[in-house]
Amino acid sequence: MNTFCHACGMPLEKKEDFAGGNEQSDFCLHCADESGSVHSCEEIFEGGVQFFMSATGADRSLAERVTRKNMKGLPHWQGKECSVLEGVVATDEEFVEAFAKL
Repeated sequence: MNTFCHACGMPLEKKEDFAGGNEQSDFCLHCADESGSVHSCEEIFEGGVQFFMSATGADRSLAERVTRKNMKGLPHWQGKECSVLEGVVATDEEFVEAFAKL
């Protein structure tokens, strides 16, 4: 069983966390639909930005940098082009601080 979503990094701890409740899926319920189709990079990026702003109190600029760094390190995005992933990423310190607030 996977322990994290390959598109956003969300921990996959219980059946309900997986896309379509399928524990064999590489994706969470937020990143893929019931059939397992993964949402667009832009949709997942915006969801990540909103999550980090809400969960950590970060401003949009920091949330974008953290989300970008997070997504660029995940398996699903390797070798894929996505314009929202181009740009400034969080420093290692910013990244660690953001995740420590979760």
